[in-house]
Amino acid sequence: MSNAVSRNTKTPRIIGLIAIIAGAVMILGGGVTWGMVQSQLSDENITIPGDASMFPGKQVKGPLTAYSQADIINKHALDSSGGKTYAELDQDDPTRDVVMNGSFLRASLFTSVIAFGIAAFVIGLGVLFILVGWGLRALAGRPVTEEPGAAAAAEPAAAS
Repeated sequence: MSNAVSRNTKTPRIIGLIAIIAGAVMILGGGVTWGMVQSQLSDENITIPGDASMFPGKQVKGPLTAYSQADIINKHALDSSGGKTYAELDQDDPTRDVVMNGSFLRASLFTSVIAFGIAAFVIGLGVLFILVGWGLRALAGRPVTEEPGAAAAAEPAAAS
């Protein structure tokens, strides 16, 4: 009598294959999103000013440079308004438009930073899905063996 227990390996193998395909689609989608956001930022030809704390003189192309540009825009806007935010300025203050435009630009740059983060997250999930799918398929192909004595203990129960 064999120690191998028969089992249905078709279902986990199919689920594993679906996970691998989903993972590949996620990696592709995340990569395309990353590339599109990077391309759009590059097309704007934004150069980080020399007084920025990070990446001065570099072109905005990725999440770190976008964040650096947003940070320096905030610094410049606050410098022009005497340290006041848009909400703190009087409605007739001439610098209010400058601070408002700076706020809009920062929001756009932060949106791209978030898009990069989501793209990276989806790529990471894709890798995880592929690993889980591969693991399911590998485990489904292995025979299951009974513990020694388990068959002997099960036989008297079957006889009664």
